[in-house]
Amino acid sequence: MNNNPIGIFDSGVGGLSVARSIRRKLPDEDLIYIADSFYAPYGDKSKEFIFLRSSYIFDYLISRNVKAIVVACNTVTVSVIDNLRYKYSIPIIGVEPGIKPAVAVSKSGIVGVLATEQTVNSISFRNLINRFTDHARIETQSCPGLVELVETQKIEGQEIRFMLEKYVTPMLDKGADTIVMGCTHFAFLTKILREIIGSELKIINTHQAVAAETSRRLNVNNLLTLGTQGGDEEFLSSNVHKNTSLLFEKLWGEQVAVSSFT
Repeated sequence: MNNNPIGIFDSGVGGLSVARSIRRKLPDEDLIYIADSFYAPYGDKSKEFIFLRSSYIFDYLISRNVKAIVVACNTVTVSVIDNLRYKYSIPIIGVEPGIKPAVAVSKSGIVGVLATEQTVNSISFRNLINRFTDHARIETQSCPGLVELVETQKIEGQEIRFMLEKYVTPMLDKGADTIVMGCTHFAFLTKILREIIGSELKIINTHQAVAAETSRRLNVNNLLTLGTQGGDEEFLSSNVHKNTSLLFEKLWGEQVAVSSFT
């Protein structure tokens, strides 16, 4: 199975931030990326819906003979990844908000987390926060609307700036000096958030850590590719329209073709 592809999926295009880091870390691996954009965002969906939809995508990726699946979605990870690991025997790598590294670097002891509503309200996320309450105060903020803007290619401009300012300002007013991007879509908003909060405060993304964990898991399971010629990528979306390829190209960083996933 060494030369089989790695499957990666997200509720939409946000997971491309994870996929890009995996590509840099593992340049010879083949990748299949699925954006379930027709149903994005997952953040306002029920846990039952998220599990059923994730299972549908897992079944497809397994039919494509992937050797591991990266759940490049914080909402899926904190909501149903334990259920997915119980159902499937394939190696599964998830992504969760980077609270641990944020607490480690915070000087004020106050950390802000921007996330989806489903993530903020999930039991797994609350348990994650509780592990660090003796070391820092964690301020959480659900961010309805941000995912939708990224999905429509609005990662710059006044509309996104206004919304980000609205969500992050209460955290800053409470003394937060470190902001966790608790959704993979938000990684693409790092530049504009930096403009809002200045250069002194810290921003935590986890896509590089997920890429490192993917590499480690493949190595442990003896699944790293034997190829040395550079890997290929295949991109699919459940909501292909005239601007889909432009959106993927903007976020991926080069020209790509996007096929329909149904």
